[in-house]
Amino acid sequence: MLVDSHVNLHGERYEEDLEDVFARASEAGVSAMLTISDRLDSTDAIKQVVEGRSNIWRSVGVHPHHAKDYSDLDAQTLIEMTTDPKVIGIGECGLDFHYEYSDRDVQEKVFRSHIEAARETNLPIIIHTRNADEMMADILEQEFQQGDFSILMHCYTSGQALADRALALGAYFAFSGIITFKKADDVRSVAERIPLDRLLLETDCPYLSPVPHRGKRNEPSFLPHVAEKLADVKGVSTDRIAEATTDAFFRLFTKAKKP
Repeated sequence: MLVDSHVNLHGERYEEDLEDVFARASEAGVSAMLTISDRLDSTDAIKQVVEGRSNIWRSVGVHPHHAKDYSDLDAQTLIEMTTDPKVIGIGECGLDFHYEYSDRDVQEKVFRSHIEAARETNLPIIIHTRNADEMMADILEQEFQQGDFSILMHCYTSGQALADRALALGAYFAFSGIITFKKADDVRSVAERIPLDRLLLETDCPYLSPVPHRGKRNEPSFLPHVAEKLADVKGVSTDRIAEATTDAFFRLFTKAKKP
């Protein structure tokens, strides 16, 4: 059994063949997945993706690219959205200083609202971070002083220093198809040092298709390629990676029930 901890299945890229995508995922051994909120106005479309499917859950949150559109977002708004049993996580949210589609101060404000919601609901926070390692670590440590919360560092491509500081807070780390890329030695180096019981798998589809599917639309059925490469990096069998990452997913996302 494999769990895809981060999929983006709403929107036009899957409008014509979503049922086929689910069928291929099942054939590939991907038995559960978490579909991610990018904007609050995507909620209805995401609900339609998970409706009637006992093995797919969803999150609520605002990607840092869109923080500028939700600059007044408060934790209570997010908290109220988590009453649906299908909502098992907060995010994706965080800091992106690579593109900076939203001002840094706005990103930080919106991110801290997500952390407060995660703390109050006891739901894991799904974090996107890019080119913001030191500030991300500082915020997480500052917020932890106000009360702990569960952390998932999604699609991790940041440095070892941030990884170490997040690990000290009990964070989990998800690795995507990037780990299969030829030039991703730095990502593989960090993954090698993350404890096995803190690892999750993801595709982040429709983006970041793993080798040998580079250039194609990504989908959950490609997740075994990520599992195989992570197994190689960790020096264990693919079955061991499947077992460890599935256990980690359900240990972290306690609101989800294993299908």
